[in-house]
Amino acid sequence: MAHSQDTPSQEADPACAVAHGDVPSPAAERTLVAVFASPVAGYLLRYGADLGYRGILMEPDPERAAAVAPGAFEVVTGPAAGLDDTADVVITDHHRQELGTVLLGLLAYRPRWIGVMGNPRHPAPHVAALTGLGVPGEDIARVHRPVGLNIGSRTPPEIAIATLAGLIADRNERPGGFAF
Repeated sequence: MAHSQDTPSQEADPACAVAHGDVPSPAAERTLVAVFASPVAGYLLRYGADLGYRGILMEPDPERAAAVAPGAFEVVTGPAAGLDDTADVVITDHHRQELGTVLLGLLAYRPRWIGVMGNPRHPAPHVAALTGLGVPGEDIARVHRPVGLNIGSRTPPEIAIATLAGLIADRNERPGGFAF
């Protein structure tokens, strides 16, 4: 629903003023770490930049990391400096053999949010991987799966949008979807 720029509802709603370009968007210290080079990781980081995230691709395989085309985000082979409670981490490939060890390293940094992509109808491979490494259940429970909003996404761009929408909803303590 459109409304004029001088309606009382806009004056009372700072988000509306930002959306109309009347005031700048508040700067937020946010980092998005996409783990494992994949098509979804590329879209996550590109779209995340538009949402104000500092983007990092963490690809532990040096050969795969070297093959990533230079872009608007940093590429690292291990947890990046500054990975803290402002960071959201998304594992984009749950089939990688090093899944457990990568997650174990990331959990030590205590990012705000960690999630593993994957079909919720299939067993969560990160649970077995972390259990096998002796990770306590309360730490395993910090890893979210599935990630993103259930919008029926199928392509890498759609998966990235659903994932980012879920991160925004979680960050803003909202359920996502059309329930208000």
